[in-house]
Amino acid sequence: MSGDGEPATGTPRGVPVASGPARSARGGSTPAGSGPARALTRRRLLTLGLPAAAVTAGAVTAGLELVSRGLLPGQQVLDRLDGACSVASPPMTFARPGRMITGRFFSPARRREVGYGIAWPPGHGPGSPLPLVVALHGFGSSHGHALTGMTLAQAAALKTGGQPLPPVAIAAADGGGGYWHPHPGDDPMGMIVNEFIPLCQRLGLGRPPQRIAALGISMGGYGALLLAEKYPGLISAAAAISPAVWTGYPQARAANPGAYASAADFAANDVVTHATALAQVAVRVAAGIDDPFHPGVAALARALPPEAVVDISHGCHSAPFFLAQEPPSLAFLARHLTAGGGRTGAATA
Repeated sequence: MSGDGEPATGTPRGVPVASGPARSARGGSTPAGSGPARALTRRRLLTLGLPAAAVTAGAVTAGLELVSRGLLPGQQVLDRLDGACSVASPPMTFARPGRMITGRFFSPARRREVGYGIAWPPGHGPGSPLPLVVALHGFGSSHGHALTGMTLAQAAALKTGGQPLPPVAIAAADGGGGYWHPHPGDDPMGMIVNEFIPLCQRLGLGRPPQRIAALGISMGGYGALLLAEKYPGLISAAAAISPAVWTGYPQARAANPGAYASAADFAANDVVTHATALAQVAVRVAAGIDDPFHPGVAALARALPPEAVVDISHGCHSAPFFLAQEPPSLAFLARHLTAGGGRTGAATA
């Protein structure tokens, strides 16, 4: 558990995934007034009809404790685990991981030392000209746990459908708990854009014509969308898993007083209000129907460009859903980053 406002996303590696049917629809045929899917008539909704496994009580608890305390919006108490947070997913498989480095640097933007990790896909290392995925970690976490159930090196070596991902490097840096936007004395987004990405580019990663994408879970998912909105010329694709999107400043302040300094700060960094900035960015957003952030994600889905891929399906704000959505999110980004040009991949699951 990570503290106020949001569960950490760095759950132990190898957490198994629970069984349970997917609950989503395809295409834009959902009738108006039909409940949670009402806002998604222009979106492509994906289905997770995958084999079942088991989920540990610890993984569920990590995602639900703050809900039971009333710190997350929407559904305040998830007191029944049977079905609500069960998400089917096949076992993840990986090629032999490639090179990975870790280190620290002093960040003028954050006014402190920052830890980081950079992972190359199999057969690659420093100097290889590759696209770059910047993974933004969740609240209370760090670069070493930017993803759920896998390391950065494993993510770069992930296989989907039995095939390796197109070769991309994956990197993460410590961004603190400020929701990836500037706060007095701490600017994690400035660190990513002006310090960490240039560090990666000096190693041959994300250097034009190679592209850069952003990926994140929960607070990190919000951050990935915010980064793409603020810097659409730099970030060509973004994938957000269970993004921490509030519907207004009072709700955000009640859940996590440190997320935004003021109502004006919230307005300036509201990913729903500024979603039109993503018109030239390939976007994939996934969230569970029983995720307490569902109202914010539904509002976001209404505001996103029509080409965005939105998966609103069975699941909660917990490790099983995160695990199930990481492979398709990584595959989406890798396909876009390695495409021959244009927005290929923008409307692909």
